[in-house]
Amino acid sequence: MHFQSHPPKKVLIINTFGVGDVLFTTPLIRNLKLNFPELFIGFVCNERTAELLHSNTDVDRIFIYERDKFQKVYQASTITFVRRFWQFLKGIKNEHFDAVLDVSLSRGTGFLTWLIGIKHRIGYDYKKRCLFLNHRIPLAGYERKHVVEYYLSLLEELGGMVYSKNLELTLTRADERWAEEFLAGHRAPAGSISFIGMVPGGGASWGKESEFKRWPAEKFAKLADKLIEKFSAKIILMGDKSEMELCAQVSGMMAHPAIMACAQTNLHQCAALARKCSLMIVNDGGPLHLAVAAGARTVSIFGPVDEHVYGPYPKDSHVVIKKEIACRPCYRRFRRANCEHISCLSQLTVEEALERIESIS
Repeated sequence: MHFQSHPPKKVLIINTFGVGDVLFTTPLIRNLKLNFPELFIGFVCNERTAELLHSNTDVDRIFIYERDKFQKVYQASTITFVRRFWQFLKGIKNEHFDAVLDVSLSRGTGFLTWLIGIKHRIGYDYKKRCLFLNHRIPLAGYERKHVVEYYLSLLEELGGMVYSKNLELTLTRADERWAEEFLAGHRAPAGSISFIGMVPGGGASWGKESEFKRWPAEKFAKLADKLIEKFSAKIILMGDKSEMELCAQVSGMMAHPAIMACAQTNLHQCAALARKCSLMIVNDGGPLHLAVAAGARTVSIFGPVDEHVYGPYPKDSHVVIKKEIACRPCYRRFRRANCEHISCLSQLTVEEALERIESIS
């Protein structure tokens, strides 16, 4: 299917996953506009990631789909649920989209876009969930190439070309000013490498299983102390409100004081703060990609997940630290292996991490 003779006027993108996934979609958004400058782009996302798109001038309209909230309404009143859900669908239907690029891997979204009459429904054929899509791309799982490249391949279905591969995130002057004011009260000593951001969590994408892709808190604490002693750096602990206890745990195990920024920022402020740091040390997850999109320099720690598929993109000067053992990566086709020891993270030493950081400082 190609639109060269009649370029699409309106395209809807559906990505209801987390921060990293939505940022992975931003090169697709940018290239859609570069190929079709007059294109109207709509985006279906969840409430948390909508913040990332509000400042994106290439996105013309955002539709927020929060499944948990709809379920609560349904449990309280079926009639109210039907009314509210139809209002949500009607908002999309009234835009008269020519095509939808659906990366949600959900049979339900395919059905809904068919129901409201979007003519070209493009997405991945994953586990036969593509019944209502009419332009299907076979997919067993994201393997051997980065998720960004999978998303960019959807351009071919519209007859477009790839001109840019960078993650996109627009920070306002207010975001920059917030970061400047935050750091103003924490001056770094003369001769130091200034501020180093640390995210001992990894975002919300794995839910209760997020601990399986986190380097141990005590190792973050030891690494932080060594960086303070060696470089006179100031360590900023960052994360969302669900990671407050984890950040407090890291801080409590440190011999030197850390600056606590956990739960004190929204996504854009976190990105602005990352940009001001000399270095960001993070686990695999949304905060990594937020820092990359903000233009920060990152060192990321990867365990079960394949960094070639979910790592910093484009890799450029970003550094990935991993333990080369036979069983990693074990996260494949959206499933983690049944492994409780997580040797790929537990065996990675503070000294190994410090050595890699020193090599780029």
